[in-house]
Amino acid sequence: MTDIHDHGLWTHDHHFLGEGHQRAESRARLAAGVTAVFMAVEITAGFVFGSMALLADGVHMATHVGALGLAAGAYWLARRNSANARFTFGSGKFGDLAAFASAIVLGVVALGVAFESVERLLTPSTVDFRNALFIASFGLLVNVACAFILGGSRDHAHDDAQNRNPSHDHGRAHAHGNDDHNMRAAYVHVLADAATSVLAICALAGGLIWGLRWLDPAVGLIGAGVIGSWSYGLVRDSGLVLLDAAADPALESEIRALVESEMGARIADLHLWRLGPGHHGLIVSLVSSDDINAEAVKHKLRERHPDLSHVTIEVAICSDCVGA
Repeated sequence: MTDIHDHGLWTHDHHFLGEGHQRAESRARLAAGVTAVFMAVEITAGFVFGSMALLADGVHMATHVGALGLAAGAYWLARRNSANARFTFGSGKFGDLAAFASAIVLGVVALGVAFESVERLLTPSTVDFRNALFIASFGLLVNVACAFILGGSRDHAHDDAQNRNPSHDHGRAHAHGNDDHNMRAAYVHVLADAATSVLAICALAGGLIWGLRWLDPAVGLIGAGVIGSWSYGLVRDSGLVLLDAAADPALESEIRALVESEMGARIADLHLWRLGPGHHGLIVSLVSSDDINAEAVKHKLRERHPDLSHVTIEVAICSDCVGA
């Protein structure tokens, strides 16, 4: 006769925010403010000097102001709702939602810049290359400053994650599980802006020195392609998190090997998904012919993989199960 006992164990701390959350929030706000100031200058200069590359860069920068503001807002909402019981698995995905929205904005901007650049290729217009070049060069400095602001937050978050678990070799293999998609989206926006600034400078310099007016819109097309590529990557990665896709195949394989080889149980069902930067949820159903302690299994898993922040273990004791 089959004897089955179920043991369900849940963690109760649903605070699944990334390391250095408040630091990232303050840096996102600072970067948004710096970008907003120069955005107004660059858009105005683009209209005054008639440069499509400069105007595209300014409009693109305007979207970054919104994206950086969205990133800062997501950090604030996640922090404010970290203890809200309505969010069953915590508020860690606010950042992924913001990243997805930012990626969509990036894609729309890429399409708009590409359309306007094609129109300028077909219908060339007069450009004040000298003054536009000065503004674009200053804009690049602003982009670099914002990249350092946001990049510092990314570095600190990575160091915090490493310090939290410095003794395990698997940490590097699963480093992508600690990625803050919200900060990544903000960082990509700034990098995209820096890239378009560099391209605009090259185009304006070519027009000023050699009179190559077609470079201005041509560079706009190249920039649109780069931005579109980054947008696709962000949509894919943040979208998978929002859909609770399998978070980490390598980590899942390690968990299966640990349970089945070291504990002698058979995994009947396993669900591994991301809860927030550096946090994973895990639900495992085990079948065993021996009376395995679910708490011991959970302790062993979390000792080996500290990023398993929310763990549920269900054990079915089946005395006559074959291959258990």
